[in-house]
Amino acid sequence: MKPLSRKDMRLTPGTGDKVGKGIDVALVTLAFLGIGYALDRWLGTKPLFMVGLVVLGLVGEFLRFWYDYDARMKVLEAQRAASVRAPSPHGDRP
Repeated sequence: MKPLSRKDMRLTPGTGDKVGKGIDVALVTLAFLGIGYALDRWLGTKPLFMVGLVVLGLVGEFLRFWYDYDARMKVLEAQRAASVRAPSPHGDRP
């Protein structure tokens, strides 16, 4: 089997950010699961806190993604509006 070259190993633009977000969701879910498990063992309320904290963590991650997406779209819309209003460097040619 041929080893991958550096050119083959490059990620597409933005992929690193997506991988980071995926790892973030996994780590937050695992952390909240562990905290819920510890609380349930301590209080004897299995699986009340485990389920509740995992759902809370996932809802929080979804909201964070939503607000990040919304902010990014507002920036891109403002850039597009500014480019439409800006005069063309080639005069009145399309």
